[in-house]
Amino acid sequence: MPLDETNNESYRYLRSVGNKWKFNVEDVHPKMLERLYKRFDTFDLDTDGKMNMDEIMYWPDRMRQLVNATDEQVEKMREAVRTFFFHKGVEPVDGLKREDWVEANRVFAEAERERERRGEPSLIAMLSNAYYDVLDDDGDGTVDVDELKTMMKAFDVPQEAAYTFFEKADTDKSGKLERPELVHLFRKFWMEPYDPQWDGVYAFKY
Repeated sequence: MPLDETNNESYRYLRSVGNKWKFNVEDVHPKMLERLYKRFDTFDLDTDGKMNMDEIMYWPDRMRQLVNATDEQVEKMREAVRTFFFHKGVEPVDGLKREDWVEANRVFAEAERERERRGEPSLIAMLSNAYYDVLDDDGDGTVDVDELKTMMKAFDVPQEAAYTFFEKADTDKSGKLERPELVHLFRKFWMEPYDPQWDGVYAFKY
């Protein structure tokens, strides 16, 4: 069954505001396809070719065991993850099939661009900020390399990725990551058209 406004939240949003965007897989760079499928396979814990919400929630629950965060911060992160992936196409009952994953990501990216044009809140920023609050272990309002290692460990990414991620994200070279820097890198790596300069962000895991 093809994705459309009847079974995908991002399509529902776009159609509700008159955006007629259509998916064309030929518009997606082969390297981006590879990156996205690797991401799907990481989340598809039982390797059945379908991502469901229980599999999604495994990852924030892993992070919960590694951070010194309040229950309120952790629950906010879990809710942000649930909302983010629902808009990415992971339906509460039916989940999301591997063959629909790339389209679901691209329509989500278009929905994010539409929200930006309309001055509406970004779901990437919502998720990034929720991670940020949990990662900021010392409460200084920034994230350093050691705190970033926690995120890499939680998401089963090589620890050296903390350094490559940090180098790319720390655009003002302050030695600390601020909220907009984290949002910017997430958006560049996962949402925008493929750019080889971001290839090493996760130490080439994705």
